[in-house]
Amino acid sequence: MKISVIGGGPGGLYFSILTKKAQPDCQIDVYERNKADDSFGFGVVFSDETLSEFLTKDPESYELIRSKFAYWDDLDVARDGEVVRITGNGFCGCSRKTLLELLQQRCREEGVNLHFETNIDDLSQLSDSDIIVASDGINSAIRDRFASDFGTKTELKKNRFVWMGSTRPLDAFTYFFRTTPYGTIVAHTYQYQEGMSTWIFECSDATWQKAGFSVTDEKDTIQKIESLFKEELQGHGLISNRSHWRQFPAITNDNWHKDNIVLLGDAKATAHYSIGSGTKLAMECAIALSEAVISNPGNVTAAFQQYEKMRRNRVEMIQYAANVSLDWFEHMDRHIEHDFMQFAFGVMTRSKKVTFENMALRDTTFTQKVLAEFNHKNNNTANTPAAFTPFQLREMALKNRIVMSPMGQYSAEDGLVSDWHLMHYGARATGGVGLILTEMTAVSQTGRITLGCAGIYTKEQVVAWKKVTDFIHHNTATKIGIQLGHSGRKGATKKPWEGATESIEKPWELLSASPLAFNDKTAVPKEMTAQDMEQVITEFVQAAKNADEAGFDMIELQAHHGFLLASFLSPLTNIRQDEFGGNIENRLRFPLQVFEAIRKVFPAAKPMSVRISASDWATNGISEDDTIAIAEAFKNAGADIINVSTGNTVSGQKPQVGRMWQTPFSDTIRNTVHIPTITTGYIQDIDQINTILLNGRADLVALGRPLLIDPNFVRNAQAYEQYQTDDIPKQYQAGISHLYPLKSAERKAAEGMKKALKPESHKKNS
Repeated sequence: MKISVIGGGPGGLYFSILTKKAQPDCQIDVYERNKADDSFGFGVVFSDETLSEFLTKDPESYELIRSKFAYWDDLDVARDGEVVRITGNGFCGCSRKTLLELLQQRCREEGVNLHFETNIDDLSQLSDSDIIVASDGINSAIRDRFASDFGTKTELKKNRFVWMGSTRPLDAFTYFFRTTPYGTIVAHTYQYQEGMSTWIFECSDATWQKAGFSVTDEKDTIQKIESLFKEELQGHGLISNRSHWRQFPAITNDNWHKDNIVLLGDAKATAHYSIGSGTKLAMECAIALSEAVISNPGNVTAAFQQYEKMRRNRVEMIQYAANVSLDWFEHMDRHIEHDFMQFAFGVMTRSKKVTFENMALRDTTFTQKVLAEFNHKNNNTANTPAAFTPFQLREMALKNRIVMSPMGQYSAEDGLVSDWHLMHYGARATGGVGLILTEMTAVSQTGRITLGCAGIYTKEQVVAWKKVTDFIHHNTATKIGIQLGHSGRKGATKKPWEGATESIEKPWELLSASPLAFNDKTAVPKEMTAQDMEQVITEFVQAAKNADEAGFDMIELQAHHGFLLASFLSPLTNIRQDEFGGNIENRLRFPLQVFEAIRKVFPAAKPMSVRISASDWATNGISEDDTIAIAEAFKNAGADIINVSTGNTVSGQKPQVGRMWQTPFSDTIRNTVHIPTITTGYIQDIDQINTILLNGRADLVALGRPLLIDPNFVRNAQAYEQYQTDDIPKQYQAGISHLYPLKSAERKAAEGMKKALKPESHKKNS
């Protein structure tokens, strides 16, 4: 077999070493357009996990790399002179130039042919190759030549960054955040060999413009940054190496191979440097590609398919985490306002891969500082888990910060709740939830989503709801709020188990901002007139009065997921040409009228929430600026908290679902508009809840499906945390002596397993 590798970077070289080592008869040629000793950039970073993989695959390369790297276990977060050190991280830095020299040495030892200063402009030169590996970097000429075949997508991210070096020694990977007259600038720094360290400076485009930086003027960049980071550089200068300001290109490819060509490294996919090294990702993919080629001798197609199957999910997960991390850095000016320990914790948990418990296993002193600062600020005992701290909205005091999210039961008869609802909500209340938000409760008969939806538009419905609220108030410390809403164009549909978003046989007339059906199985709604709007406002006002009479502690206004009020907010569902359509101020007009009318009649002591969709997950949908304007408007109208959801506006949405996936939207609203928020979305355990609260992304955390199947989620979490609560009903208190030791033992076993699975340290013995 003959293999041609275009691009002599670490990924291409490592693939060549592994493949030649396993198949000595295979001819492998590496073509690199630069000289052997050319290298752009300074250092590269590997984790203990990656080093373990290197040791397994090629011990010779591992030993060479290990002999040259600088190892650190500590990570520092510094902000304007304040510093905190977090231990137990396990990374190493190595000069990129040295790494290339070591991998070139291993290639020669194994018999790989290296061709430097050789540019492959015409692939016909390689017509006799069985495999062509395109590892020619971010600006891959081969990938770009066949961009339509690969399905290449490139998105330039907002922030500006420049890669530099310094002689300043560092004993830890360090993030230096500096507040400047132009905005926040961060330096990502680490030592990669004795006397040399990498310094990547990053800032928003607005900060970059205000500071007057130039893309290619390296002398001016050095002069300005050395002045701004004088304290951090400690008298050491900066070193440039074609150090031009850039914007990070997020590159993806729908297909990783075409004919006998396969993509590797940055040519295939990029991941922002803030979660590690692109070199690391390239070398891990090189391992997978080599294994696939070795496992499928003579079958190139099967090899490429195996490679993609082995790595695509992993690469996409890394890219997703990288994009979340990148987004955090794009909003540094927002996060810099946090108290220092919360800020540092936010830095460490920004990609959602690391949680409070992960950090505690690495460095308990750091997590203790984070928790102590949070509790001091909120006047709580120092070691109280964040989830079990109280929270107050107006005169409603919550026992803890865990919320039951509105979840339709579709079990009402003519809008009347039953014993099912009493059991459903009562069990979660005795189970310790801080706040229950009911399923969407219709303000009128034609405001229901399904025939099984609850309502609060008749006296009988008020009485039935009061039975539920009385039970909760008399037997538990839980508070209960009602979500008032109108189905709009998503009304008159079958229950979920009867048919997903399909109209019932005899649907009533639907209302919406514009005459646009949700999908081809639902009716086209009527565009609301001024008279319709007056009628709906009247219905909401009466429902709010009924909610107070029924004993609810709070009202949440439904303005999300494409229902009636939400249909006015999104440009995808509102194409009106009057004063209720067009810009966001106009689209807000009717939802605000509804909110203000409710607020006037609902007791001032009781809080109100608004639930919104902060993204439509669709092209030309609601923007971040729109979302901020919506939250600002409701805050100014008297909203006490915003419940931040996303999507379900249009049927063709493409959400990016993952753990804690909606928390960045809550973060945006909470820390831009400065209003409390509720977050939700694939939040599954108490560790995630604590992490979200401690890094300042939300004030309350709502659970949906976890509470459907486990009404005692909160009690189990309290036992897991060994938190002694005083609100367990006396009828159940005898169970404490069983549950708390059980959960304590389970936690110790799980933590022991995590410690055992932690990658071995590769620190050199001194």
